[in-house]
Amino acid sequence: MAKRPQKKNQKKDTPSENPPIINSDKNSEADQGMRLNKYIAHCGICSRRKAAEFIQGGHVTVNGKVVNEIGHRVFDGDKVTFKGKTVRPETNKVYILLNKPKDFVTTVSDEKGRKTVMDIVGKKIKERIYPVGRLDRATLGLLLLTNDGDLAKKLSHPSHGVSKVYHVVLDRPVSEEHLKLIRKGLILEDGPTPVDGVNYIKNAPKTDVGIEIHIGRNRIVRRIFEHFGYKVKKLDRTNYAGLTKKDLPRGRFRHLTEKEVIMLKHFT
Repeated sequence: MAKRPQKKNQKKDTPSENPPIINSDKNSEADQGMRLNKYIAHCGICSRRKAAEFIQGGHVTVNGKVVNEIGHRVFDGDKVTFKGKTVRPETNKVYILLNKPKDFVTTVSDEKGRKTVMDIVGKKIKERIYPVGRLDRATLGLLLLTNDGDLAKKLSHPSHGVSKVYHVVLDRPVSEEHLKLIRKGLILEDGPTPVDGVNYIKNAPKTDVGIEIHIGRNRIVRRIFEHFGYKVKKLDRTNYAGLTKKDLPRGRFRHLTEKEVIMLKHFT
């Protein structure tokens, strides 16, 4: 964490004595501290986007004062609290791959008292971790949990085009014509919906379809098929950013290997 900069006496009207401006995020953070939403994410509480909501909602204090600005800079020695508890960035990075069962909510906690994915991890992981992205309550499959705020931000940002593959089971056989239209890309109510690939699953009924996407809009896979009048009976994410469910039973989790972590950090 950067130390809070000290004021120095400087001569006026002496441009040559001013420090040069370097356009570098690393230098900027070293000189100016860490943005508050990034600090909260690095504490393993939530993603930067969710941290911004908590900050704007008045749940975060810095040195005893509520701060509502997500860009507020935190320096070494500052005391930050989240919902009344002091928090500090996690130094031990943790990367967990979980095969989510049905009826678990993809949040750290749930106000309605429903089961969350954190109940599966339980106290087996001492570090604060949180889910990257979301799977709705009825959707099964791969979910990444971590306290690495930088990686979470990267994997969640649309510009990186993180690939996700789903096994979809529908209420009736899907026509080849509809598969062709899905491949071409639909226009749904919230805009264009590009699909990387879609086809029947080999040696399975034509109610079973595999679909690959990189967009991450809310309920997007369900809405693609609902557009043609199909009802999704089962939705299972089988591949996420190159990670698969191999040897990972439903309701279980495992740590990523060093090779997998490196792969994710270089994922484009």
